[in-house]
Amino acid sequence: ARRGAVLGWVSAMESADGAVRTLPSTGRLSRGPPFGRAHGRFGRSPSARVLPPAPRSQEKADPQRTALLLRKQWTLYSVTPLYRFSDAHLRDYSRLLSAFIAAEKQKGLAVEVGVELDVKVAISSLPELKGSNQDQAAVLVQLSLRPSASSKNSEEKLIWSGCFCSVSGDDLSENMPEDFTCLPLFLANGAESYTSIVGSWFQKTFDCYFRRLAISPLNLSWMAAMWTGCKVDRTASAVELVFSVPCLPQPLDISYAIHPEDAKALWDTVQKTPGEVTQEEVDVFMDCLYSHFHRHFKIHLSATKLVKVSTAIASAQCDGIIKFLQSQYLTGVLMLLTELAISQIQ
Repeated sequence: ARRGAVLGWVSAMESADGAVRTLPSTGRLSRGPPFGRAHGRFGRSPSARVLPPAPRSQEKADPQRTALLLRKQWTLYSVTPLYRFSDAHLRDYSRLLSAFIAAEKQKGLAVEVGVELDVKVAISSLPELKGSNQDQAAVLVQLSLRPSASSKNSEEKLIWSGCFCSVSGDDLSENMPEDFTCLPLFLANGAESYTSIVGSWFQKTFDCYFRRLAISPLNLSWMAAMWTGCKVDRTASAVELVFSVPCLPQPLDISYAIHPEDAKALWDTVQKTPGEVTQEEVDVFMDCLYSHFHRHFKIHLSATKLVKVSTAIASAQCDGIIKFLQSQYLTGVLMLLTELAISQIQ
């Protein structure tokens, strides 16, 4: 009863170098109580999970505000709670961060706050990215290059973006002291040098700690199953799973693509309760794909490592790289990533 028709193809290709990096830091959060593991969270043997549609706050929001997150490659970090951070001072933070960036570019020479710089910093609030009323509004950081004085008609060019958010992060925020702000998930798009500079300023200013957020094969398999079951308005792209083959002299990846209708048909035979996903269902879904692949290519994918998942909803890599593709499921995907980020904070 749990079998379904699945079409697949395989191709071998060299694996790109994906080194995991961490922002420079002198230590973990020094104020407040330590944070333990959250029981039953995503990535820690959850019994069931759902991928909810966009909340009402996002449905009424300006689509251009959240569209800036779509179809870009984001690097994921977990962030410990920020000490004495306030939404009321975002304009001041912009000026101070701008001066810090200028000082770093001049190798530590002091720069007066308020002086016109070639890099413009804009820090703004994104209340659209919330899963519940208890969540802190997301914070967007954007760096732009100012046009030179000689080119009056040219516009500012966005060179880097970062976003702090917490979507349904109630487990971390409900017992938090008043002076702390919970924004455990950080996404960065742009040059790593700017990610390092911005991260360093936030660490020094708000006594927080950044850590690169990896995604385990277990989490990737959850994403593959959950996103396959989501309905999309337009023609869906293929579901693609990429596996890394271990113990070879040269890196080798196996790419396994399934037609979206076949993948959805298989998932419909596996899922027992619409709107809910269990660990057992995820295991059955992946085992069916593995069996089909072995029947055609005589390769045991269970002996490899799942390193990337691509669907019509989003794509995610084991080294913490993600791309959002559907606006209506944006907050749902961010909810899963928030849970991952919280589980990494100790």
